[in-house]
Amino acid sequence: MLRRVDSICDSTCTVCGLVPLITRLKGTTKVVARSATMQTLLKRAARFAVSDAPVVVLGETGTGKEVVARVLHANSARAKQPFVAVNVAALPAELLESELFGHGRGAFTGASAAKPGLFETASGGTLFLDEIGEMPMGFQAKLLRALQDGEVRRVGENTSFMVDVRVVCATHRDLAELVRAGRFREDLYYRLRVLTLEVPPLRERSDDVLPLALHFLAEEKSGRRGYTAAAQARLLGYAWPGNVRELQNVVRHGSALATGPEIDDDDLPETLSLPKRSRPSTPGQEALKTLAEVEREHILRVLDSCDGSQSEAARVLGIARNTLWRKLRSIG
Repeated sequence: MLRRVDSICDSTCTVCGLVPLITRLKGTTKVVARSATMQTLLKRAARFAVSDAPVVVLGETGTGKEVVARVLHANSARAKQPFVAVNVAALPAELLESELFGHGRGAFTGASAAKPGLFETASGGTLFLDEIGEMPMGFQAKLLRALQDGEVRRVGENTSFMVDVRVVCATHRDLAELVRAGRFREDLYYRLRVLTLEVPPLRERSDDVLPLALHFLAEEKSGRRGYTAAAQARLLGYAWPGNVRELQNVVRHGSALATGPEIDDDDLPETLSLPKRSRPSTPGQEALKTLAEVEREHILRVLDSCDGSQSEAARVLGIARNTLWRKLRSIG
């Protein structure tokens, strides 16, 4: 049986050269990377950490792009300064400029006092712009100017001021394709993509599955010591379409249902019964599903990996939220 190891090393990793601890509001989190692909990625990140150049972190939703961004910050000369994260896709276009650049008193209705933006808040440290591919075209030119000049201007004010910020961005989209489609500025693309890190999906780094599962179990503080052999087999036999985020939710599910000292096969969600890799079947090998059934299963799987957030699930599926709502109603 695989059991938890509670010791956390805060020294520099001999493999990648990074300090494998990152700070969050709720405490310190250990970076878990046993696979060769992730260790190669972190070695590359160690080289990037000493630079102030912008970094774009690529990867599927839920792979841990923000963790990589925090690792960059924690191992940089800016480590003692703020790390400020913002999800660009979560902000309405009309609020994005005020949120990032701040606003002056009276800039709009309800602005009774001046408010610093996130560029100011992160000054001296790192500003992490998640889902940069969702940034409205109208704001991209303003961001480009801020990056080029190193200065920002609050909404409703006439005076600009300097900010010292390292910008790290993340996206699950193909930015080059967005540029070709006219949905992302080419000049901003090249300004941001000075250094690039691509986080592989969890299905391509199976050596990380069990160590991550133990790490997340330790964070639950449930008293569970590990996983039975049957549970381990199911964890390793699953494709993880929701990546690390989905694995964390599965661990939370198992921890809540387990009655013994270890999480067993029966404590894991039914969705883990899906095969990790299966060759295309021919008619007669198994019952073929209708398109509606396949769509239903995919929608529910994405919704589960997004913690039930319909907004996030709609974004991952590439459909409008009201479209997702109608589909969920038809599912019943």
